[in-house]
Amino acid sequence: MGSAKDYLDVLIVGAGFSGLHTLNQLRKSGFSARIYERSSSFGGVWQANRYPGARVDIEIPAYQFSDKELWQDFDWSERYPGRSELLRYFNHVDKKLGLSKDIEFNTTVVSSRFDESRQLWCVKTDTGLSTWAKYFILCTGFTCVKYVPEFEGLNKFKGIWHHSACWPEDTVDLTGKKVAVVGTGASGLQIIQTIGPHVSHLTVYQRTPNMALPMRQCSSSDEKINDGTKWTFPKKDEYERIFQKMRTTFTAIRVDFTPQKFQDATPSERRALYEDLWAYGGFAFWLANYAEIIFDQEANDEVYNFWCEKTRSRIHSEKKKELLVPMKPFHPWGTKHPSLEQSYYEVFNQDNVDIIDVRESPIIEITETGIRTEKEGVIDFDVIILATGFDTRTGGVLNVDIKNGQGKSIQQHWENGIRSYLGMMTNSFPNLFWCYGQHSPAAISNGPQCAEIQGDWITELLLNMRETGMENVEAEKGSEDAWAKIIKEMWYATLCSKTESLYQGTNIPGRKPEPLFYFGGTPGYVVALKNCKINNYQGLNFK
Repeated sequence: MGSAKDYLDVLIVGAGFSGLHTLNQLRKSGFSARIYERSSSFGGVWQANRYPGARVDIEIPAYQFSDKELWQDFDWSERYPGRSELLRYFNHVDKKLGLSKDIEFNTTVVSSRFDESRQLWCVKTDTGLSTWAKYFILCTGFTCVKYVPEFEGLNKFKGIWHHSACWPEDTVDLTGKKVAVVGTGASGLQIIQTIGPHVSHLTVYQRTPNMALPMRQCSSSDEKINDGTKWTFPKKDEYERIFQKMRTTFTAIRVDFTPQKFQDATPSERRALYEDLWAYGGFAFWLANYAEIIFDQEANDEVYNFWCEKTRSRIHSEKKKELLVPMKPFHPWGTKHPSLEQSYYEVFNQDNVDIIDVRESPIIEITETGIRTEKEGVIDFDVIILATGFDTRTGGVLNVDIKNGQGKSIQQHWENGIRSYLGMMTNSFPNLFWCYGQHSPAAISNGPQCAEIQGDWITELLLNMRETGMENVEAEKGSEDAWAKIIKEMWYATLCSKTESLYQGTNIPGRKPEPLFYFGGTPGYVVALKNCKINNYQGLNFK
C-alpha cells in the first residue's frame, strides 16, 4: 500500500467550483481528501480562459458560492466579472477555507484503475505520483477538451496561432496586426469585440450566427448603465434571499421563466414583456421569457423577430446584417446557448472588420501566410485565433484513461452513448463520481450552484456509507436506463433537438447527435436527488 500519504478516502480531479466545494464538504465531514489540478492555481476553466475579453456571463451575486462566510466580506466591482476578478475571488475562497494545503497543482491525472483485490482506485499522474483512493471524483466539467478542426496546413502557418482555450499566459500583442478569428461562439464573440478596435484588420470566419444578447455591463460605481437602463448592485442583506430563490429557478440564476403562458398573453402584453427583459439585459430575455419559446415554434418565431429587429438596427451594412442577423434563422432562437455582448455588433461597423460565411465559402486550407477559402482565395494574417469550442461529449471524464476491475474502460462502456444515473455515476465503475458533466444539468445550470448541489449530495452519500458500513457503490443498470429515458424524453420535447449544438455534441462536425445534459431544470434535478436519497438511495447498488 505504501505510506499513509499514498492513501486517501477521496481523490478529486479539478480545482474549479465543483472540486473546491466538494473538497471543503468532505474535509468538514472527516474524510481525507485531496485535489489534483493540472493548472498552477485554482479556478478551473478560468485558469484556461486567458484570451482577450474573457468574462463570465452570469451576473453577481449568482456566480459565487452561497456560503455567507465567503460572500460577506468579498465585493465585486462589475455586474459580470472578468477573469482577473474571478481569480481574485478564488484566492479569497482559499484564504478563508485553507484549501490549497490539500491541492497538488501542476499535476495531471492520466489514468485510474480499480483494483478488485484492494477495492481501491489506483490513480496515476503525469508527474509520476501513484495514489490509492477509496473514492474517485472527477470535477473536470464538460469544457476541458478543446476542439481544433482538422484544417489542412495549420502547422505550416508561419505566423502566430492559438486556440482560445490555450491562450498563452504572456500577453499576445495584437495591436496593429492582421488577425483572423475562426468561430463566433462565446469566446469568439468576446475576443472579437475586445480586439476589433485595436487590430489593423480583423477577418471573422463564421459558421453559424451567434444570437447574442446585450450584457448591460456596469461597474459598482455606476448609477446607471451606459444606455440609461437602471440596474443596481444587490445589497448584502439581499444575498441569502437571492441564493434561496436560485435553487427554485430553472437554470439556478436570479431570473426564471414568466408563469404566464404565451398563448394567454395579448400581443401588446408580450411586446411589453420583451421590452422589459431586453432592458434588464443578460439572460433575462432568454430565461425570464415565456417557457413556450423552447417548445413552440410560433412563440419562438415571435421572440426571434423581436431579437432580429433590435439587433439589426445596430448594424450599418446590409450585407453584414444578413450574415450576423439573418431574417430567416439557421435554428430556433435560444436553442443554442446565446452569448452576452457589449459591443459585438458595433465592431462590425468598423471598416477594418470583415466577415466570411464558411457555409458558403468553406475554409480549404491554412497556408504559410494565411487562410484559403473557396471564394476569397488566400487572405494573409499575422495571427490566427481558433475560437472553435469544446468537445462536450469527451469532456473531462473520457479525457482520463479509466478502467474498472474487469479492465473495461469507460470509453468502451460509453461507446454506444453516455450511460449514467443522476449524471454523476455509472454502472460497473464502483465509487466513481463526476460533477458538472454529462447527463447533469451542467450546460444549462449556473456552475457554482450546480457544484454545491452535487457536491453536497455526494458527501451525504459517502457519510451514509460510512455509517452503514458499506464499502462500494455504483449505479444499477436499470437506473441508468431510466435516467437515459428521462433525458431523451425531455430533450426531444424541445426545439433544441433540431439544432446543432454542444447540448447534443453536434458542435463537432460529423458527430452523431446525443442528448448530453439533463433538461429538467434545477428544481427537477434537486427533486430527483432527494427522491433517490429518501428512498434509501434507490437506483444504487451497495456492497
